Amino acid sequence: MAKPSPPGDRIAKVLARAGVASRREAERMIEAGRVAVNGKVIDSPALNVTGQDQVAVDGTAIAAAEAPRLWRYHKPAGLVTTERDEKGRPTVFAALPEEMPRVLSVGRLDIASEGLLLLTNDGAIKRRLELPATGWLRKYRVRLKGTPTEETFAPLREGITVEGIRYQPMTVSLDRQQGANAWITVALREGKNREIRRAMEALGLSVNRLIRISYGPFRLGDLKPSAVEEVRARVLRDQLGLEPHGEAKPRPQRAKTGKKRKG
Repeated sequence: MAKPSPPGDRIAKVLARAGVASRREAERMIEAGRVAVNGKVIDSPALNVTGQDQVAVDGTAIAAAEAPRLWRYHKPAGLVTTERDEKGRPTVFAALPEEMPRVLSVGRLDIASEGLLLLTNDGAIKRRLELPATGWLRKYRVRLKGTPTEETFAPLREGITVEGIRYQPMTVSLDRQQGANAWITVALREGKNREIRRAMEALGLSVNRLIRISYGPFRLGDLKPSAVEEVRARVLRDQLGLEPHGEAKPRPQRAKTGKKRKG
């Protein structure tokens, strides 16, 4: 008979929920001897703790875990969706308002892409929204160089393999021709790296603008470039079945420019 799981949550998860670090970073902090539980330094992340335990990092008690939260962010082109970039390029996280807590991105948008990027302080929300099994529909407005017809996109509607990578069927509609460019709307349920760009290149078309307009039930709407707005707790509860503590009123904020976040 299997042993029942000990009460509480894994220590790395607790540290992540408290905004100390990501789970992986928290595990490294534990291995380095920087984390103590009830006054005793631990050296393994294989430990569950409850709200009755006292957890400290570098001798300082951690803050209570925040309620799960989610933000809509209008990512402009020119930012990479990483904490740090080895090439020194500006990042999404460095551009966020100072008052934002530590957040994780739900998926990514490449440096040339723009539009809706979801941010969360909760790893469980991130995993749930990214999990392929949930199949959240992502929609994009895409500008292409060329003069395609509806028939041009038939291979994408059936699913296409590009350089050994299989892309699942996409919904593609031709919206309008604008000079040498065409605007289309693309909807897909996976989101592999540069999927739309590579699929269009396989058809002989070049993407020169790509804007994500929705991710599941969350929409870009009229959110201005570089602005971030919190999703109401009630919406989280309704859409994701979560039970966050309390409800924070959404408040549009303008991201700062040219200034890195501290931490």
